[in-house]
Amino acid sequence: MEITLSLNGEERTFSTDPDESLLRLLRRHGIFSVRFGSDTGETGAAAVLLDGRLVNADILLAAQADGHAVETVEGMAHGLDLHPIQEAFIRTGAIQSGYSTPAMVLAARELLEKTPTPTEEEVRDALSGILDRETGYVRPVQAVLEAAAVLRGEDPSPMEPTILTPISIYDQDFLDFFRGKDGGEDGAPGERPPEGERFTPEVDTKTEVGVRPPKHIVATDVPETKVVGQPETKVDAVKLVKGNPAFTDDFEMRGMLYAKLLTSPHAHARILEIDDAEARALPGVHAVIHYKNIPRVRYASGGQSYPNPRPYDQVSFDDKVRYVGDRVAAVAAESVAIAEEALKFIKVEYEELPAVFDEREAIKEGAPVIHDEPEMEGAGAYDPEHNISHYIEAEVGDVEQGFAQAEHVFEQTYRVHQVQQCPIEPHIAISYWDADERLVIRTSTQVPFHVRRMVAPLLGLPVRRIRVIKPRIGGGFGVKQEMLIEDIVGHLTMITGRPVRLELTREEEFVSSRTRHPQTITYKTGVDAEGALVAQQMTVLGNTGPYATHGLTVQTVTGLRGLSTYNCPNKRFDCRVVYTNIPVPGAYRGYGAPQALFALEVHMEEVAEALGMDVIAFKAKNWVRVGDPLDIAPHLGEGEAENVHEIPIILSSGLEECIAQGMEAIDWHRRQDPEWRRVPGKPHLRRGLGMAVCMHGTAIPNLDMGGASIKINDDGSFNLLVGATDLGTGSDTVLSQIAAEVLGVPLQDIIIYSSDTDMTPFDTGAYASSTTYISGTAVKRAAEAVREQIKERAALMLDLKEWSNVVLGDRRAHAPDGRSVSLEDIALHSLHQQDQRQIMATASFVSGESPPPFAGQFAEVEVDTETGQVTVTKLIMAVDCGVAINPITAAGQVEGGMTQALGYAHCEEMVYDDQGALLNPHFGPYKIYRADEMPEMDVILVQTVEPSGPFGAKAVAEIPKDGVAPALASAIHDATGVWIREIPFTPERVSRALQAAHENEQ
Repeated sequence: MEITLSLNGEERTFSTDPDESLLRLLRRHGIFSVRFGSDTGETGAAAVLLDGRLVNADILLAAQADGHAVETVEGMAHGLDLHPIQEAFIRTGAIQSGYSTPAMVLAARELLEKTPTPTEEEVRDALSGILDRETGYVRPVQAVLEAAAVLRGEDPSPMEPTILTPISIYDQDFLDFFRGKDGGEDGAPGERPPEGERFTPEVDTKTEVGVRPPKHIVATDVPETKVVGQPETKVDAVKLVKGNPAFTDDFEMRGMLYAKLLTSPHAHARILEIDDAEARALPGVHAVIHYKNIPRVRYASGGQSYPNPRPYDQVSFDDKVRYVGDRVAAVAAESVAIAEEALKFIKVEYEELPAVFDEREAIKEGAPVIHDEPEMEGAGAYDPEHNISHYIEAEVGDVEQGFAQAEHVFEQTYRVHQVQQCPIEPHIAISYWDADERLVIRTSTQVPFHVRRMVAPLLGLPVRRIRVIKPRIGGGFGVKQEMLIEDIVGHLTMITGRPVRLELTREEEFVSSRTRHPQTITYKTGVDAEGALVAQQMTVLGNTGPYATHGLTVQTVTGLRGLSTYNCPNKRFDCRVVYTNIPVPGAYRGYGAPQALFALEVHMEEVAEALGMDVIAFKAKNWVRVGDPLDIAPHLGEGEAENVHEIPIILSSGLEECIAQGMEAIDWHRRQDPEWRRVPGKPHLRRGLGMAVCMHGTAIPNLDMGGASIKINDDGSFNLLVGATDLGTGSDTVLSQIAAEVLGVPLQDIIIYSSDTDMTPFDTGAYASSTTYISGTAVKRAAEAVREQIKERAALMLDLKEWSNVVLGDRRAHAPDGRSVSLEDIALHSLHQQDQRQIMATASFVSGESPPPFAGQFAEVEVDTETGQVTVTKLIMAVDCGVAINPITAAGQVEGGMTQALGYAHCEEMVYDDQGALLNPHFGPYKIYRADEMPEMDVILVQTVEPSGPFGAKAVAEIPKDGVAPALASAIHDATGVWIREIPFTPERVSRALQAAHENEQ
């Protein structure tokens, strides 16, 4: 059928099928800003304006738009001139991956055309239909408020950080105030010291247009820089805010085939027979693949090192399925609809087998054996007959002797659950043969070089015949840290000779990709008479589902983080990684640390309470400091246990400042005020404050490696090539800032290319908070080498005998005598005029260090004691990430990470029936936070200088995941007196705990 509509002001006629969505029609005609996020419209990523009203194009038939006006962001900019809303999104740092940014821009446009002076509540309501997994909604809200002000004729707000005064938790007046020691009756807090004398007065960071710059504590020993440390706008912001083609699916080829997966309806079953004859006979079907026609090559899809950590317990297609959602077959056809129809014609005969879902049940005698295949004998699993993929142990000191000497011993068990990473862009990969008959895989992956290495043996191709291209990624968070679907499209292209595209549905993303590991964690802790730790044992049962993938490495990080935050001379980690029949856990932002820190921090608070000690005083007495060794770290690295490296030492820490700033920002003294706990007129509500200490890592020592290459262009600009992967984290911008700082040019003179296995240097990938530290150091080294060549060329041009004192700045090379030459002239001279050579350099970096960032996480809650509903009203995180190369992107990382952590702690949960089928594989039933549901959030960047990091930087991306769950547990206990040792804190779980506590009191 034909329809006519006005598309961005132009009357156009389109041919469409009656069942085609408006989303698919628009994308067929090059409108790439409208993006897939779910099958039923919950994400809002496919938003368009229909007659000025925001609607979801993925659930609107194209035919329904007939005769109407459709507007997308492609129609908002005029040439190089952006719309003020687009400019505001760039200026405020509201763009991370940018996948949902066009939808947010359109939502803002609809709002501001109706409401020129909106409140923050109205902005959040307008954005509430667009799910964002990255920004925490803070900066998009600020962007809309600023755009509104600019459209009213006001000037844009400055984005310089708000500088706060340093404070110390060791200042006795400060401590006395927050503990109420100088107060009046009932331990109420005393009077504040005069403003500015001892600790920071409250700072109102809201400007007239509602933009809140990051708060910053500046270290005194940070050298002055011009580009590094500045709130530069993202180098990819313009293309993202305009909706330009940037993502994997924004790529079209003639003759494209579309793949679909047939997945298992059973949690555990053997495939007795599979018949694909009718499916292959269906017109438009080009290939059907399954275990009968694909080589059986065993592999492991997870891990960061070479070779991948064992066991090799997967094959592309198996004759046994081990969870609901496991691969059975794949089809390639002329259209998605034909491929979906073909799946119905594949006949599969299953023999159902008993299944087990809980790690505690899976290790019992008589439990179903999940990997009983003969090949498992050489696959490297620890004890597959008892469903144990790995056994991990590590000890420092003598734990038993430590417990014998302890004055008090405490023991408690904690439980963390399974959640999904939920990137708004699902997994998608496109493969095709290039002109030289090399297989090209264009894929949304965090680890392009690992994908190439892992997929090669499965496809039977040498690495040299495979090229992996990583375009912009619409969120990863670890779920795209494996070779997950690339082998499927590769097989289908090799069979058909045609380009093949596979995109997971939202349900498949939940059940057939990856998730976070559930764990059962037991802490046993001994302390002396003064409250100092003397012995600590951490026992973990980690649930890795049916395949080990990241099972070993996630659990080792759990042990490392769980036994490194506090000093203890005797410590032991004891862990079994257990096979079960749940959808596969893998990598998820934080990578084992959020599980560990929930158990550790709640346990430490319980110990402090039992000892009658102030919780912050108890933690401060025991937490690690500069100069302390991370003594268990060498025993818990990826690879063989005997490869013990030198014990790392903490070289920088701002933890004391983080805790002090967090206490001030959350008004910690209210903990001592019984009146504050009560909500006037609502006796069933109780308020509480909680906190958690956070410590993470920066990259995997002696393993993560990054490379960079830089060359000068004719005009004095530079091409920067890196293998590092920008997931929306802003790493392309941060790496460009590092290069610009070294080379003495503004950021716009650096043109960056990333993540193409043919064109860019090797990089292990984007994970473990490694990019700024590892790849940034590689960039810095390459830039320094280029700088030396530029200085040498300047000496030649200025007739200098030596060039060590030549300085680069303002796009020029400056000699000590005051003369200078422009970088453009240097480039032209070196390329065209005398002793021609290309000024360029390549460098790489791998570190033996893993400098820990630190943070203080604080939370404010209201608990409804009648229903168990917990309302989180405020989250504060003060973070020591060293020198923030870009404070805007760093703060955005923390805001987004806290939002994900809030979902993990509060409402996200994968729920199954007794047959192992996921009951909530869609947004809505699986609850993630919307813009209008968010608590107040604030981020404070506490600057330290990390000696081993580029310009003093260390990690910031993962630590915001670590502290929200224990801080909420702390706050709920503060409000109710009840400890809840299992997440998430749903109304049902909280209500049961309150009822049990009430019954115990009677």
